[in-house]
Amino acid sequence: MKENLIIDISESNKGKEQIIINKKYKFNFSYKRKDNSKVYKCTEYKKINKCKSFIILNDKKEILKYNSSHNHPENEYDVSLSIMIHKIKDGIEKSSIPFGIKIKPLYNKISKEMGLICPEYNSIKSQISRNLNKKLPSNIIFQSPFQAKLFREYNDDIFVDGTFFIAPKFSYQVFITRTYAKELDSFYTTSFAILKNKEQETYKMLFEKLKKNANTCNNNIRIEPKNLHSISNLPFINPEYIFDIYVIIKIKFIKNNYCQFLKFLEYFYKTYLIDYDMKIWNYYNNIEHITNNASESLNNYLNNLFPTKPSFYELIDKLNELEHLSYYDYQRKIRGIWKIKKRAINKANEISVLIERYKSIEAMLIDAKCDRNNIINLWFDCLTDLNNII
Repeated sequence: MKENLIIDISESNKGKEQIIINKKYKFNFSYKRKDNSKVYKCTEYKKINKCKSFIILNDKKEILKYNSSHNHPENEYDVSLSIMIHKIKDGIEKSSIPFGIKIKPLYNKISKEMGLICPEYNSIKSQISRNLNKKLPSNIIFQSPFQAKLFREYNDDIFVDGTFFIAPKFSYQVFITRTYAKELDSFYTTSFAILKNKEQETYKMLFEKLKKNANTCNNNIRIEPKNLHSISNLPFINPEYIFDIYVIIKIKFIKNNYCQFLKFLEYFYKTYLIDYDMKIWNYYNNIEHITNNASESLNNYLNNLFPTKPSFYELIDKLNELEHLSYYDYQRKIRGIWKIKKRAINKANEISVLIERYKSIEAMLIDAKCDRNNIINLWFDCLTDLNNII
């Protein structure tokens, strides 16, 4: 051809191949011909201009035909925006650490190559972030062979909790499961998961994956955790009266105008009383541990490690380091190299004694055929006492 045409490869908003000519005009893929050549039509073809310009390329991206009858002005800025976004996406995909790549340095490098006409960083930042999020798995679960072993061998009680502060920007929370090795008097992490939401179906999926992995490592012998423990005092209360106690608390909050607490109470109601099966988180009949010891201390430790939200790889590096330390601790305790320190105060025992006392009082009230409201108030008093212990 007589014209010296410069061809750039980009992609449309829908992810389809796009051709850019002389950094002025964009052409979207239209169809493939019998000889395998591809026809691209000007992006103004379906707009008000109904531009009839097109270009035909062979499989080597060589120009076979170019109709340059554009009936609209050039749009160098819009074209440069498409080129920049495509080059950044391409750089991310080629990177060995796509989740941890820094977009700004990549932008600076490409902008120097592009020259004067270049979109500002802020104009593409959000679009690139959205594109990165789409490429990530919905949820990411981490469980080392050592953690799978712990999950398999100590599955009577699994402690669960989520932390939002250390969740990478593309996710909602880091969800942690832990277990208690009774003979070592120690808690150990059995999995980490980066989750995009807090829906019950997501948690069910997570535990099915963990159980499946444990079964695979256990000659397919079925592993089924008996009790799941979460952070809250209500799990210790007789489940028959929890909704009634929720109503009492709500009335008190409204009366005292505790707006922020009311917001939390509404969250608790929707999440744990409506969306969740109460049996999943209530362990009224099985009080051995409290999750403040098992999970909150670990969460606080992790939160202090990162003053700002970590990148995906920063988080993974730290979790991997913690897993090694946990393995080191377990091996030395199980072999008797390290002495096992007994806890000076066992809050679980205090709670157990308290709950048993209230159970006895409840039994007496039932035998005396007392009004249901008396029993509800009894368990509300129990909740108050629990708050003083924990």
